[in-house]
Amino acid sequence: MIALAGIPLVQPGDDLAQLILNGLAASNLALQAGDVLVITSKVVSKAEGRTVRLADVQPSTDAEHYAEVTGKDPRMVELVLRESKSVSRAAQNVLVVEHRLGFVSANAGIDQSNIESGEGTVLLLPANPDETAAHLRNHLYESTGVLVGIVISDSHGRPFRLGTVGVAIGVAGMPALLDLRGADDLYGRKLQITIQGYADMAASTAQLASGEGSEGRPVVLIRGLNLPLVEGKAADLNRLPEHDLYR
Repeated sequence: MIALAGIPLVQPGDDLAQLILNGLAASNLALQAGDVLVITSKVVSKAEGRTVRLADVQPSTDAEHYAEVTGKDPRMVELVLRESKSVSRAAQNVLVVEHRLGFVSANAGIDQSNIESGEGTVLLLPANPDETAAHLRNHLYESTGVLVGIVISDSHGRPFRLGTVGVAIGVAGMPALLDLRGADDLYGRKLQITIQGYADMAASTAQLASGEGSEGRPVVLIRGLNLPLVEGKAADLNRLPEHDLYR
């Protein structure tokens, strides 16, 4: 697992695939078949120009209501609602929603950390991270002739455990879920229910190298996974509401 060197502060309109190629060169690395590149959602959002000035946001009546419940800035709440399908939980300092991409997260993944424009600007998650992951994979293949797995990662909290972990919100060229049912355990018994969140595990592993603060290491190369030849997308990881016992 290697965090690529030489990735600059990303600006709107930047060619992320080219920045990754430059980072590989700066790290004296060449892509190999089966490699996985984990890219933080923040640099994807920056390249896509997903920044919003709070001064330009007009809160709705619903946003004003949830702002009163949570104690949050009503303009921030308005953006959260725009990026969401529904509100799951609202309490003081807490607004958990079902994101428009289908996963459940706090504040719809909207962030204010590591943004050059200051306190009055927030960053939304990428518009379509599965599509972006596929585009990056294709661009890298055209440039190198090597097919790799791509994960676009974000940091999520968990309802019953403290601390954030990396999760996959965009996937291409690799499984998001890996179904191990029917495989043998050490003693020859068939696995009955084991389905791995494969892309989430890659995202969380890479977060150990990329960090979340001032590290400036948004792209991590993972090598040696013996990558299964299964195509997936991050949407595969979303549990259907009818199978969810907690919502």
